[in-house]
Amino acid sequence: MDKKCQDNRASQKNSNNPEYWKVRGYQDRPKDWKDQSSKSFSSMSKDAQDYRSRQMNPNNQAYYKK
Repeated sequence: MDKKCQDNRASQKNSNNPEYWKVRGYQDRPKDWKDQSSKSFSSMSKDAQDYRSRQMNPNNQAYYKK
């Protein structure tokens, strides 16, 4: 995995980073993001779950988009 991909993946796993929220179906980090970040994957909408799954799968083109 190259540096750009590693940085993208790290951003998607860091709740302080806006990309974390985008891959979970939010437009921006919510004001109550500390409470929101503790919610489980199952509490997300189906569309948000699908989008996040595509973003986290290195076999999918969406994984490499920033």
